[in-house]
Amino acid sequence: MYLEFRHLRTIKAIHDAGGLAKAADILHITQSALSHQVKGLEEQVGIELFARRSKPLRLSAAGMKLLRLAERILPEIAATEAEFAAIQQGRAGRLHIAIECHACFEWLFPVLEAFRIAWPEIDIDIRPGLAFTALAALAREEVDVVISSDPEKTEGITFNPLFDYSPTFLAAATSPLAAKAFVTAEDFADQTLITYPIDRARSDIFSLLLTPARIEPKLHRQVELTAVILLLVASGRGVAVLPDWVLREAKYRPDFITRPVTEGGLTKRLYAATRAEDVREPYIAHFLRLARTEPVKLQRA
Repeated sequence: MYLEFRHLRTIKAIHDAGGLAKAADILHITQSALSHQVKGLEEQVGIELFARRSKPLRLSAAGMKLLRLAERILPEIAATEAEFAAIQQGRAGRLHIAIECHACFEWLFPVLEAFRIAWPEIDIDIRPGLAFTALAALAREEVDVVISSDPEKTEGITFNPLFDYSPTFLAAATSPLAAKAFVTAEDFADQTLITYPIDRARSDIFSLLLTPARIEPKLHRQVELTAVILLLVASGRGVAVLPDWVLREAKYRPDFITRPVTEGGLTKRLYAATRAEDVREPYIAHFLRLARTEPVKLQRA
């Protein structure tokens, strides 16, 4: 048996209209064409689908089975058609994000809130479980954007630059390092360094300073949440190096001091990796424009 969507629409229209003439009007075809369609369908299934002697025209038991099938499938088809139309018009789509930059949660949520207001029909999600395999997930189309500060040359993937930020030293106000105008690699040798739970190769302070200088902190402690890092540092239980946007409020608190890392400071660039062809999608392009807003400015907006 070979069924087409038009067959299901025919069964539904005849049932709803109670006769061929009205059903033909609903389907925008002639009554003769509809009769031929019904006859062909019955020949395919090998059984009558209508109790023809009844008025109004009623479906047989077999016809009712097809009607139930039509009532399940046709709404799904209509919803899919509407979704595809919205995608073609640039109004709908998916924005699933993986984040390699652990501190970026602090910055990303205001971006997504502004994006949600502009694109309410886009499905937004953050996929934290894919952080360690983010680029592979992007290539497999499991996610649509990867936020990263470590661009890699990957075929079919574009690293769209967002903005530069400064990894900044943070310590308790009572720290002896408060007397310094900036900190150097050697200053970490007798400190407990608190970082996010990421590989050292992706940690700004290790990749940009400590590893090249062959300096190891006295103790390295990993903490998941920014708020807990700030709490531990304020308690004098360690020091940290965090992006400057994370410290926009902490630097005004009397229990903290912030200092540049090295005399000239450190600079890192944040990227949003996308599949190369997706950059042309209107909603992806808008997300990138929002994401290029410096975090401090975004928070004030």
